[in-house]
Amino acid sequence: MRATYMYGAGDVRVIDVPDPTIQNSTDAVVRVVRSCVCGSDLHPYHNMAATPQGSSMGHEFVGIVEDIGGDVHTVRKGDLVIAPFAWSDGTCDFCREGLQTSCRHGGFWNAEGVGGGQAEAVRVPLADGTLVPVPVDEDSALIPSLLTLSDVYGTGYHAAVRARVGADTTVTVIGDGAVGLLAVLSAHRLGAERIILMGRHKDRTVLGREFGATDIVAERGAEGIDAVRELTGGDGTHVVIEAVGHKPAYEQAIGVVRPGGVISRVGVPQYENAPVGFTSLFGRNITLTGGPAPARAYIDTLLPGVLDGSAEPGKVFDREIGLDAIADGYRAMDTREALKVLVRP
Repeated sequence: MRATYMYGAGDVRVIDVPDPTIQNSTDAVVRVVRSCVCGSDLHPYHNMAATPQGSSMGHEFVGIVEDIGGDVHTVRKGDLVIAPFAWSDGTCDFCREGLQTSCRHGGFWNAEGVGGGQAEAVRVPLADGTLVPVPVDEDSALIPSLLTLSDVYGTGYHAAVRARVGADTTVTVIGDGAVGLLAVLSAHRLGAERIILMGRHKDRTVLGREFGATDIVAERGAEGIDAVRELTGGDGTHVVIEAVGHKPAYEQAIGVVRPGGVISRVGVPQYENAPVGFTSLFGRNITLTGGPAPARAYIDTLLPGVLDGSAEPGKVFDREIGLDAIADGYRAMDTREALKVLVRP
């Protein structure tokens, strides 16, 4: 089969690899119907060291179950399934607590001998705890929105839930990528009436308004902080969702959060030694939260809105390509020509 591998910064190739097979009785083999390029894939695209063996890519996919091991009971051959970006057993204490990204027996795609989702097929370990069957066919118009449940919609929702967003909270979202926009959608569906989106790409901020943003701030740094504070009477907002992962975004979050508020980080941090001391967080009673979203924990909550059409998170996909053109998809996202690229095998 064909699969995407990265061999170093900017070096993305589609190569032939062996077809996946059942290796353990709890495995399933899934034929990929749609996958995509994630903003987090751009981090290795920028700085991955050259490696002769390459690394398989992709952690978001939906597909059709083609084979199952003897101990798989919750999915059947022919089911269309959502695969969260972490695989998990669904039975350990962390899974039962809704933290599948810390599953005692789980892991992540592209690691531990498990391939990536930017491929024609994937072996899925711990299929019962990982895969979610959906009652639609592979030609459904809902496929793009269902695909967001594997990561970006769940990640935006996780950011809002961890920050305890509700009707009485004001929210700032930093970042107009797919996660930031779906954090806007999530905050809106959780009842927030004032949502400030900090982004400067007009096509994206237009979608942000459609998802529920009430205000747009295009400025960055000190100017952006001043603009948010002016909108909020000088106080800042109760919640700041940092969906970028770079230190200037974190510093901006500190600048716009209200005393007693929450900063929720879901952009994969590309820095260490973030300020958490008296003048940054402690003295103003700021809570810092976030982390990798346990997407599996949120699918049951978010899926009904996708199925009934009341939520359309799939609108974040603004380009669709074939697998053979995936290098162009990476370039398009890296140059901001595309918000999020949908990939068909």
